[in-house]
Amino acid sequence: MNTPHDAQPALDLGARDIGVVVVTHASASTIEACLEALLAARHVVRLLVVDNASPDDTAERVERLVRRDPRLGLVRNLENRGFAAACNQGATAIAQPWIAFVNPDAFVARDTLSRLVEHAVARPGAGLLGVEQRDERGVPDPASRRADPSLREQLFSLGRRENLFLGRDPAQAVQAVDAVSGALMLLPAVLFARLDGFDEGYRLHAEDLDLCRRVREAGYEVVVANDLAVTHLRGVSSRRRPVWVEFQKHRGLWRYFRKFEAAGTPAWQRPLVFAALWLHFPLALLTQAWRRRRQASQA
Repeated sequence: MNTPHDAQPALDLGARDIGVVVVTHASASTIEACLEALLAARHVVRLLVVDNASPDDTAERVERLVRRDPRLGLVRNLENRGFAAACNQGATAIAQPWIAFVNPDAFVARDTLSRLVEHAVARPGAGLLGVEQRDERGVPDPASRRADPSLREQLFSLGRRENLFLGRDPAQAVQAVDAVSGALMLLPAVLFARLDGFDEGYRLHAEDLDLCRRVREAGYEVVVANDLAVTHLRGVSSRRRPVWVEFQKHRGLWRYFRKFEAAGTPAWQRPLVFAALWLHFPLALLTQAWRRRRQASQA
């Protein structure tokens, strides 16, 4: 795992107020529970939903909540701008010193975000913070603590993924990692602005890895609060378009490779990496279809 060369001082911005951005697309089944949990959370004073042209009644459900709580706002995009672009769009309306990005199928406890802020203030060099993700059965998601992905290493290890997940260090309440899951990320708004936000060249997937890497390149740490967790159902809206989502995942990984790894990869290996990535695409679709069929047969 890489660590900052010159750690920055602790970011104590005085106020603990938090603004939250939630990007939705076909999120009707979870959005109300997600927003109600966020509105009940300590120090959340602004909550903005950016809806990426949901084909269901996600936006209508949010509008009903908007009428009940002045802290909540809704922006309705006429087209799906992608996750990264919608996050940046929402961030422009956040005036609070701390900004959190929360997926519409993630559910926070009352003190999750406020305790993350306390961790950030107490730890010198902490720039971006996440928490442990757990599914509805309470099973931890290994993607909560990630190493930088390397497509080149994936190619020569024949796709082995063990080194991508760092595991939980029980001795540390706050653990430095290369990247956290984008289902819940918190950082100072000034740092997010300094980094020009998410790279909008990513439509879906890998934009969180990109942001974490740039936070570390700016001299700050990316950390996971091991004493905090959220329930994350994962992929509620993605299940409607599995082929498109898988395509965007592979496209995002190629963009990440070009930005951070291509320059250090011998020229003769780059086309091999490209070919291996896109040969994996149909295999990933077949694997997903097999898993869905298996789950249906067990239901």
